[in-house]
Amino acid sequence: MNHIQEPVDPDWWRTAVVYQIYPRSFADANGDGIGDLAGVRSRLSYLAELGIDAIWLTPFYPSPLADGGYDVSDYRDVDPRLGTLADFDELTHDAHTRGIKVIVDIVPNHTSDQHPWFQHALAAGPGSPERDRYIFRDGTGPGAAEPPSDWRSHFGGSAWEPVGDGQWYCHLFAREQPDLNWANQDVRQDFLDTLRFWSDRSVDGFRVDVAHSLAKDLSDPLRSQPHLDQRLPLDGSDPLYDREEVHTIYQEWRKIFNEYNPPRMAVAETWHPTSTRTYLYARPDELGQVFDFSLLKSHWDREQFRRVIQRSIDDHRGAGGGLTWVLSSHDVPRHASRLALPMDVQPEIWVRSNGTDPTIDTQTAQRRARAATLLMLALPGSAYLFQGEELGLLEVADLPVEALRDPVWERTGHTLKGRDGCRVPLPWATSGTSFGFGANGAWLPQPDWFASVSMQAQDGDPESTLQMYRAALQHRRKMQTPDSEVVWQSEKDPDVLDLSRFNGWRSITNFARTPKALPPGQILIASHAITDHRVVPPETTVWLRT
Repeated sequence: MNHIQEPVDPDWWRTAVVYQIYPRSFADANGDGIGDLAGVRSRLSYLAELGIDAIWLTPFYPSPLADGGYDVSDYRDVDPRLGTLADFDELTHDAHTRGIKVIVDIVPNHTSDQHPWFQHALAAGPGSPERDRYIFRDGTGPGAAEPPSDWRSHFGGSAWEPVGDGQWYCHLFAREQPDLNWANQDVRQDFLDTLRFWSDRSVDGFRVDVAHSLAKDLSDPLRSQPHLDQRLPLDGSDPLYDREEVHTIYQEWRKIFNEYNPPRMAVAETWHPTSTRTYLYARPDELGQVFDFSLLKSHWDREQFRRVIQRSIDDHRGAGGGLTWVLSSHDVPRHASRLALPMDVQPEIWVRSNGTDPTIDTQTAQRRARAATLLMLALPGSAYLFQGEELGLLEVADLPVEALRDPVWERTGHTLKGRDGCRVPLPWATSGTSFGFGANGAWLPQPDWFASVSMQAQDGDPESTLQMYRAALQHRRKMQTPDSEVVWQSEKDPDVLDLSRFNGWRSITNFARTPKALPPGQILIASHAITDHRVVPPETTVWLRT
């Protein structure tokens, strides 16, 4: 069912601000404690006022929720707890009416173990066509009691699970997420059909989960690979990750995307440690965009920011796709907290301490987060925001262990708390059972300090983080250009990152705790109040028109 849309720029995604929504934690319209599509629809006016160009919905499909919805049991429907296909169509229609594009998540590396295909595979037995859709192998050792190889799960432990008949199945993530066999034509065709299904419902694009893991070398004997997606070779020959063959899959997908007018966009999620291969996914005949997580991985350090920005621009130039910038997502501690940590403290270890080792200074966290955001928004390309960062939310690091839902907690033997701290439902109001998220509490506990940073508390406050985001996105829309370059200004001061764009837009970030000289120009916006127009305050970004 094709909705009639006004003509749009086919390259809108190249400079878009995309707002990531984790539907279960955004807004709850029916009061069951779980966010839903109707809740997202009810907040579209808020998103339009914020000034974003598109929303990206993380999985809203039917799922047993072994991994927050990334264990999908039906790729062409809506989880009844979140709504119906009719709700999705209404949300998409209303978003388009407000000029907001809609991007949906596709999870092609694995399904849920409750997916009909996997249930049929278990029933059919070894050697069956049903099992060939997944990765089943005979166990090793006496009684086939040992896994087929040393492959590891990203959530801890072996990537193999026995099924009781001498065979084991591969799962690079939770045991409830069996990996698909992308050498199987049924798998390839089914996902092509799924892309058409959602494109026919007027979806504007797709975010591709674990995009670098689909193609695998399954030839016998299985090669050793105990390092996850680290230490990858540069020739695409790893048995599990970033194999050269994966790009033929996305070339097929691009043909589907180009059947539509405008062509559907796509962005790959890959945590490949080598950026030169990361941007291969963004080639125009493949997905077109790939997440560049370089800033997300960076500490509050001027030279590190300078280096990763230039490297990303250079690598992007060679591939020809679209630049992306990210500071927070549903998979990592929020950047307000992360940037306030000492460089020698790993965020995941800090979360394990319930946010007490060390205790971060909230004022430092807010200053650095706001400054980093303005710097990111000044860069060429598109920016991806994660829900709640416009409120300046910190990581909820002290969630009680009995409330944790992330499978990382169990799979790591209770050593890592996982990602729930950034997925706590949003605070919309200063009071209520869930600070306005819904009428009857929230599926994850919200801290008391949410009241002071809620949307209601910040709305109309010119000094609030919310108002800074709104103003920044307004200025960005006026100033952003299609170019993909920056010019570095004077680099004499090791604490100042000073860059300009070709249209007279200049961004100066002071990473130090002391003021720095502010060049002449019209001040458009600053991440911290400026009382002396001759200086950039500590840990602040200023935009100038020169």
